[in-house]
Amino acid sequence: MPLIVYNTLARAKVPFEPIEPGKVRMYVCGPTVYDSCHLGHARHGVVWDAIRRYLEYSGHEVTYVVNITDVDDKIIARANDRGVGWRDVTSRYVPEYFADMAALGVRRPTVQPRATEHVQDMIAAVEKLVAEGFAYVVDGSVYFEVSKSAGYGKLSGRRPDDETVARVEPDERKHHPADFALWKASKPGEPAWPTPWGEGRPGWHIECSVMSAKYLGATFDIHGGGEDLIFPHHENEIAQAEALTGRPFARYWLHNGFITVRKEKMSKSLGNVETLRDILGRYAGSVLRFFFLGAHYRSPIEFSRERLDEAAAGLERIHNCLDSVDLRLRGKVDAPAPDIEKATAGAREAFVRHMDDDFNTAGAIGAIFDLVAAVNAVLASRQADDAELRKLDVATEALRELLGVLGLPAVREAAAGGREKDLAELAVWARAEARKAKQYALADEVRARLASLGITVEDMPDGNARIVY
Repeated sequence: MPLIVYNTLARAKVPFEPIEPGKVRMYVCGPTVYDSCHLGHARHGVVWDAIRRYLEYSGHEVTYVVNITDVDDKIIARANDRGVGWRDVTSRYVPEYFADMAALGVRRPTVQPRATEHVQDMIAAVEKLVAEGFAYVVDGSVYFEVSKSAGYGKLSGRRPDDETVARVEPDERKHHPADFALWKASKPGEPAWPTPWGEGRPGWHIECSVMSAKYLGATFDIHGGGEDLIFPHHENEIAQAEALTGRPFARYWLHNGFITVRKEKMSKSLGNVETLRDILGRYAGSVLRFFFLGAHYRSPIEFSRERLDEAAAGLERIHNCLDSVDLRLRGKVDAPAPDIEKATAGAREAFVRHMDDDFNTAGAIGAIFDLVAAVNAVLASRQADDAELRKLDVATEALRELLGVLGLPAVREAAAGGREKDLAELAVWARAEARKAKQYALADEVRARLASLGITVEDMPDGNARIVY
């Protein structure tokens, strides 16, 4: 069975055929680093990491690009709220993001470009769009003219004259309400770069079109992101990218679902956000990963601590099975031992079948549990002889392999709230003592090393400090 994916562009499941056989080029919209990661960011990281891992398991060479937006309206607003520079905000949250993804077992992308490293590329792209009549300049800002994009709306189904489209970026200076900013004229105190139109900064949408083309080419295989990005971000990416190159942009568009709390999307505006660091203080990263993979990536996930506990129990069941294989447990099951080799082959086949069906990780985990049940039946059977027990090596090797494909560990992990937290608190205390002794260089070094581990130290007005989880 070939790999089938749900392509948002086609609004249907279709066979996946990369442009170059055996090689997959994939771009996923990454974080805007203005705050700590929440569970939505965590699911996003896990989903695309699992998809990447399965593509590699299937024999593809994957070039995986995830951007970091490190100049943006939200970053500037957060800096202004705190009375700090905008780079101070990003320098705090970028290390946090890396540490949080590592705690979830998310591997680093092949390339992880930052927007600020590619501003000159963006300026060149905007210049070309203006020169070719796809964009226009107003008071130092540059807007893309959607009326020049014949296919606008093909991803989201929203046409330029839809009322919801017109409300996205209101500005009376635009030719049409649906036109969107490629470049924003600078305001006092904001980050700015010189351009032919005056100083300013890139719009959000142009970042991804430029960085994806730089590392993957004008046309590439998979573009991913959260379903909230379908419109306007991904729609605008397509319009400007295809205007720049005259070629199709991404061939397959995949989108992960939301995390919900009491059936509402988890978001800061609704006040129902759980920070990732809060959760990782109580649960191992592998438990959270297992929780996310227990649902199809396109489905919403209802979050609760009870469901996390269920995920922890499910992962514990797998680990208990692996731990028990060599113990030759004596149970009371009188039924003949199943053919473990047949069960192992069946589990592998079912795992691949589910993953080939639009990366159905929930079904793949079900195949793993089927193999766990078969192994446990052998362990509990009075009729299992030494030869049968020795065959369990094959089964447990398969379990470890399939867990690895999903990025799940074959051994237990401790939550970050245990010994690691205590050691971090000790380091903060040592830094405070260094400050009292006026050993400021040492104190700064301790803080910098903690930051490199994703641990942020916040100095308090009373002279004390605390760890921000």
